Amino acid sequence: MSIGAEGICCLCLWIMLLPLLLPLLSALASAVEVKRPRGVSLTNHHFYEESKLFTCLDGSSTIAFDWVNDDYCDCQDGSDEPGTSACPNGRFHCTNAGYRPQYIPSSRVNDGVCDCCDATDEYNSGFVCENTCKEMGRKEREAMVQMAEVAREGFQLKQVLIEEASKGREDKQRTLAELQEGKKSLEEQVETLRSGKEAAEKPEKEAKEIHQKKWEEQKAAEKAAQEQARASEAFQDLDDDGDGLVSVAELQTHAELDVDGDGTLSETEAQTLLGNALQADAASFQDTVWAAIKENYKPEGLPDATPLPEAPREEAPEPQPDLSLEQPAPEDDYDDEEEEEGDDDESNEEEPKVPPPKQPSDKAAEEDEEEKMPPYDEATQALIDTAQKAREQFEEAEKSLKEMEDSIRSLEKEISFDFGPQGEFAYLYSQCYELATNDPPQLGAQPTFGHQWGAAGTELTPWHLAGPVVGRGVRLPALPLQQSVPETQTRRSRDQLGHVGFVGRPGREQVQPHEV
Repeated sequence: MSIGAEGICCLCLWIMLLPLLLPLLSALASAVEVKRPRGVSLTNHHFYEESKLFTCLDGSSTIAFDWVNDDYCDCQDGSDEPGTSACPNGRFHCTNAGYRPQYIPSSRVNDGVCDCCDATDEYNSGFVCENTCKEMGRKEREAMVQMAEVAREGFQLKQVLIEEASKGREDKQRTLAELQEGKKSLEEQVETLRSGKEAAEKPEKEAKEIHQKKWEEQKAAEKAAQEQARASEAFQDLDDDGDGLVSVAELQTHAELDVDGDGTLSETEAQTLLGNALQADAASFQDTVWAAIKENYKPEGLPDATPLPEAPREEAPEPQPDLSLEQPAPEDDYDDEEEEEGDDDESNEEEPKVPPPKQPSDKAAEEDEEEKMPPYDEATQALIDTAQKAREQFEEAEKSLKEMEDSIRSLEKEISFDFGPQGEFAYLYSQCYELATNDPPQLGAQPTFGHQWGAAGTELTPWHLAGPVVGRGVRLPALPLQQSVPETQTRRSRDQLGHVGFVGRPGREQVQPHEV
């Protein structure tokens, strides 16, 4: 059987109000006087019957009831002296009517310090204590009422968060189902576009290969024509007598064709270049001779290198005569300087002006321009455009599919998170928060989050004085601290009082249980 929201709320209120009912019950119980020794609680009063012998609560011994609270410790557990300070391990029960009952060590009985709010622990010390139980109970009840109100507000806020989480989870599950359904159709679309792209790229590739092949054949034909033209020019250049033949003697005039590197082209070397013949006509020259000499051949009219103009030499300065002995007049110095300037001007006018050398043309750029493939024809360009459009459509669909898969993974991850039994912590998902701790800072650290730290590393404004946080930023009020004696007040020890408790009574036999 499930408990509804109202039942849970009522249960929380009963739990919060239970501490309020305990002081009332204790007050009612105190109204009915139950005769018992001083310092004994209502739950233990049946162990202390005046008409019977008293057995120590630990069962160690049995004594006469007159020995209870006679200011002498007879039981090892101190249970025979609940209302005096005779036993070091005894406990005194404070009734504290109107507030919470409590136990204090029996050594604090009649020590001049008020430990019980009803002042029952100082009945024979001569120290006057004020009964503050009603006031403390009133403050505690007010704090508990505040806590109950905050708990009620927190419970209502929790119900709102649970409803929002439930609604949000349903929305996310519905969105996830829609995305998963859309993913199937988008995957089919991507596969269709992939097939269309591959079908469009196949004729595009074939057309490009045909265009490339034609361009390479055209380049090869142009290169062959250029080589043939060079061979014809070389043949005409080597044919000095113009008989239509290149002989050994005519070939020997070009020393750059030397084979063995001795600087001269011998007759044997020339015959070898001519194909072991004495002469070669134009056809055999192009087929055999030109291939052997084209790397080293240089036309007769082509100079080896253009000599650079020499830079004018600077004349060494004439030695200056020693003028330390004989100084000319200032006017003479001025005239001499004018004459020297005039001579310099004349010498500058007579010097020939050398034009700057011309920069060689960029042959590499020209070759690249020549090697550039011509544009595609209309049919090939149409195939390329069709394939490019198919590629763009496929890439766009594939990108949309990846984004949809990322969204599906994100939703699945969020739905799989554990946000509490009823999802009340779902609002914390994907939010950032700052955590402030009470740890003391390191040496030289600056205070953060508005904290101030004392010289000993203790926080001057501690967060722990505030109550716990409930819901969104709702902090429970702090409970009032129990009134206690300041630490500066000195508690008199039993040695100062001159009263030391003993277990056992010297010169007095204890009554054992079997003797009764």
